[in-house]
Amino acid sequence: MHYIPHLSKDKKLKKVLDAQEPHRLAKRKKIYLYLCASIMSQQLSTKVANVIYNRFLALYGKKEPTAQQILDTPFETLRGIGLSNAKANYVQNVCRFFMEYQLTDARLYKMKDEEVIALLTQIKGVGKWTVEMILMFALQHEDVLPVDDLGIQKAMIKLYKLDDSNKKQLYEQMQKVAEKWRPYRTYACVHLWRWKDGE
Repeated sequence: MHYIPHLSKDKKLKKVLDAQEPHRLAKRKKIYLYLCASIMSQQLSTKVANVIYNRFLALYGKKEPTAQQILDTPFETLRGIGLSNAKANYVQNVCRFFMEYQLTDARLYKMKDEEVIALLTQIKGVGKWTVEMILMFALQHEDVLPVDDLGIQKAMIKLYKLDDSNKKQLYEQMQKVAEKWRPYRTYACVHLWRWKDGE
């Protein structure tokens, strides 16, 4: 894969890369739906998140609903599949925002990281971390470093012996280490997550 020779210059990261299969990022369609699924899965195990998402799809005859269909779904119906009040609200906020701004996948694909973050974090219930996951796993941006991600923090603290006593300094150290990964920081993060989970 194209990113491996570049990232392998980092000796510590090379050991992580050598033990794993390469990763391919995929572009996804229906970003609004991906965003809704991300909100639904927050603070849940993958298993529970999948159950809830399948219940959600079942509301629409197992087909992927349009943003309008989700907006037209009664609030109580969304609560009934196991969503909290907040999450049911946030899911509808996402759909309302996409409809009002007539946001298409094509438009989002053309935007830079900062633009996507500035745009989508206007939606109540959507934070920077969620948008960074969208950039990485739905829009296929290759150079994202989610410093707020707990998994990435833990992996980098362990691999690079970073000092985590001060959050601000930790972020600075993480960014400094990740400088040499540019323009492929997304791939480095994917491998760090895998490494952390596999250990």
